[in-house]
Amino acid sequence: MKKLFIIGGVIIAIFALIVVLSNQSDKEKLKNNPYGKDDLKKPTIALIGNENYSNIVLPDELYDKVSSGESVTAYFFHPECQYCMAMTPLLMPVAKEENIHVYQFNMLEFGDQSQPYGIQSWPALIHYKDGKEVKRMVGLPEGSDEDVKETIRTFFDEYDEK
Repeated sequence: MKKLFIIGGVIIAIFALIVVLSNQSDKEKLKNNPYGKDDLKKPTIALIGNENYSNIVLPDELYDKVSSGESVTAYFFHPECQYCMAMTPLLMPVAKEENIHVYQFNMLEFGDQSQPYGIQSWPALIHYKDGKEVKRMVGLPEGSDEDVKETIRTFFDEYDEK
């Protein structure tokens, strides 16, 4: 019986250590996060530092850019969406190849501030020009990874102003 208590105590200590280390890691990530707040949800914290999520835009910044008439491409994603997690690693390298800056809007953190864009499902890739939406792609396109990348390239090519 004594051995059982010792083993149980060791298991509890290991779990406590894991929780402490995880919380400490999260605090480190939050120090210089691009979201402008410290009360981020776990799935968002997990993406901090991931190069595919390095173009985060805050709601006010996106609104200002779109309203100013700038040519803007925005990607609305949710960290708990399996389709978003499959699309982002395909989208961002293509955007980089095509020299397109894609602003990434986190729906988990800022979904309540997405009303001006009419987002009802995600992932959503939208291009704005002169303050108006000119092109929208919603969902993960069907096909292989190469098919998806080609669909993204086509999306970019239809409005590219190089």
